[in-house]
This record gives sequence, structure tokens and C-alpha cells, in this order.
Amino acid sequence: MSSLACISEIARYEGQTVKLHGWLDNSTPRGKLLFVQLRDGTGRMQCVLRQGQVDDAQFEAVKRAGQESSLVITGSVKADPRSKVGFELVVSEVHVLQDAHEYPITPKEHGPAFLFDHRHLWLRSQRQFAILRIRHLCAKAIRDYFDSRGFVLLDSPIFTPNACEGTTTLFETEYFGQKAYLSQSGQLYQEAGAFAFGKTYCFGPTFRAEKSATRRHLTEFWMVEPEVAFAELPDIMELAEDFLCTVVAQVLASGRQYLEILERDLSALERVQKPFPRITYDEACRMLADLGVPVEPEDDFGAPHETALTKQFDRPIMVTHFPTAIKAFYMKEDPTNPLRALGVDVLAPEGYGEIIGGGQREDREDVLVRKIHEHKLPPEAFDWFLDLRKYGSAPHGGFGLGLERLVTWVCGIHHIRETIPFPRTIDRLTP
Repeated sequence: MSSLACISEIARYEGQTVKLHGWLDNSTPRGKLLFVQLRDGTGRMQCVLRQGQVDDAQFEAVKRAGQESSLVITGSVKADPRSKVGFELVVSEVHVLQDAHEYPITPKEHGPAFLFDHRHLWLRSQRQFAILRIRHLCAKAIRDYFDSRGFVLLDSPIFTPNACEGTTTLFETEYFGQKAYLSQSGQLYQEAGAFAFGKTYCFGPTFRAEKSATRRHLTEFWMVEPEVAFAELPDIMELAEDFLCTVVAQVLASGRQYLEILERDLSALERVQKPFPRITYDEACRMLADLGVPVEPEDDFGAPHETALTKQFDRPIMVTHFPTAIKAFYMKEDPTNPLRALGVDVLAPEGYGEIIGGGQREDREDVLVRKIHEHKLPPEAFDWFLDLRKYGSAPHGGFGLGLERLVTWVCGIHHIRETIPFPRTIDRLTP
């Protein structure tokens, strides 16, 4: 009796007869031979059918079958050094479960709009397969990192009564007679978690109603947000640095074959080592002026500034002490200069820009009340948040990392929309 196998583990079955379930990627007839490229969701493998060794009707059925037809193939596993997986399948039996024809995504060049209209099918292509496998490995490495270091997973709600990052980028919805918003960040709730458990994190979808059509923005994306009690800015910077180095190393160790499909320069990822260069916002502004990409006084960096900065280094850089005026209300002011915040942005090299933003939180109730008013936020929505400063307040901090931005950089691809199964942008809600 043949064993049910998957292509990613085919080496375990050398010399044995196995059964594969999968889909027809393409087929090439050569006389009495038919070479079939089969994909099963774990990989791709060549299967060789020979007339006389396979039932004639089965041979002809596969020969006629269109791309993406579903197949059940039985055969013996034979070593083949020419194969990317090191093996091929010598077929003895094959059944076409569903004969597909006129598959819309053909080998010819298709535009982005067409491909995203057919995203449900485009996911099957080798490039998308590799990108989303890397996404999976990044998500696993993120969870492994925090789970192995005593962090508690504490899920933040998706429906919230308040703004975290700013009122202009909220998706508003009716909630049983009240106004509610889709979460911009789980951070505020992680602050409550940190004071309960010491170290917590959330990892889930967040939403920003930014009317931005750049290659770095999505309206729905996934973010991981750790929060640590009794931590100050240097502690958060060390955590972010160690976290990023560990995650990239784990993905390199387990996903090299997918990065090679994408023709990623692996040496660029291998250079993600401690220590990361550390510069202040003011130092960065002087550097940008020298590079001919000046920043408006006390303004935030845009994509051109981040690109110019990161191209000066061979690994991620940490930029600290941004102007307080451009940071969120919860960011703690530098006690030596209240015009600067105790925050840090981690910028990925090769022009990819910000992937981590975080820092130390304001732990004083009176200052937080003032900041809430200055940012014109509804005070009543933050009563529970202010309680955290009344009962056992302490220094604390954390950061947020956008999964899709991380995957974009790790894969070395141009646009963030390929890094999530079904992207949501200002002009796309389907499929």
C-alpha cells in the first residue's frame, strides 16, 4: 500500500511507492513520456509518466488536462540531482479529479490590477508561494521569540472607543448606538497587561484609514506589540535589536529555499547583526542635509529621508529622540529636553525604511492628562488608561512592528501588497 506523502518531505520516501495529492502546474509531452510538474502546497516536483507503465486512458487524461487540474498520483520516488528537490516521481497510476481549462493566469505578462483582481488564484504562483511562506516563518519566529522569553500573549480588542495614533486615521463604525473604531494599535491595552503580568504582547490585525497609495502602506495590516514594565528607552532599544536579529536569523535558517526563489541577496540579511548604529533625530537631520535631502524643521521623516538614511548603513539603524510634537500623546518627554521624546524608530536598510516604532511611555498622570487635552482627544475615553497611572505606575515601554513591512524587507520585494494574502488598500476591497 502506498503512503500519502507531501513534496516538502519527499526525501524520506526515496525508493518507496507514495501517493501525492496536488495540482498540475504544467506538463511537457516527449514521445511516449509525459513530464508533469506537480505542486501540492508544500513544493513542486516533476512526475514522469511513461506509456505502457501507466494506463493509456490515464495517460491521455493527464495529457489533455489543463493547468491547475487536481490530480492524485502514485509512483516510486527516485533520486535525481537535476531536480530542485533532489527527486522525481516515476508514475504508476494517476487520476484527474477535476479537469481545469482556460486558467486565467497564463505564463504571459499580466498587470498588477489583473493579478490582484485574481489574487485568489495568484496565490498559487511560485513567487507568491515563496513570499507567503516567508510571512509564515516570520510570524512563527516572532511568536517563538516572545513565548520563549516569558512574555504573555494578551489579545487587544479590535473594537475600541478611542484613538491611539491619531483621530484622522480611524475607521469609524456604529456599535449598538455608540461610536466605535477599528483598532489602530493594541498598545494601550498592552500597557494594562504589562502592569498585570510584567511582559505581554499582542499580535493581530490593525487598521489605519490613511489615504496613502504608496508602496509601504496598507489599510489593514498585522502588528506585533510587546510591552514591558519597569523598562526605559535603553531597555526597549536592546529588546528591539535582539528581537530583530533573532527573527531574521531564524527565517534565514528555515526559509533559505524560499528566499532563493525570490532571488534575495542573502548576504544583506546575514549582516543583520548587533550592534545597530544609533543616531538621534537631530544627528539624522544633519546627515540628511549633507546628503541633499533636508527635513523641514521639527518635521517627521518621509520615505525619501528614510531611504537616504538607510542607504548609508549595511544593517538596520535606530533613530531616537524625535520631536515630541510629532509623536503620540503617550510618548514620554525627554526630561533633559521636553521638545524631544524618548522614542525610537528602527529603519531597515536598502531603502526599506521604518519597520519598528516605539519607546518609553509617559508614566505620570498629570502629564498624560495634559497631553490628552493637547491632542484634542476625548478625556472620558481614557479614564481606564489613566487608572494605570494612579495604581502602581512605573516606567514602562514597548514597540510595534508591522509584519508586512518586515516581510517586504526580508523578501527584498518592491511593494507591501504582495506580503499579505488579500491586501486592503485605499482602492481595493476585493477579493
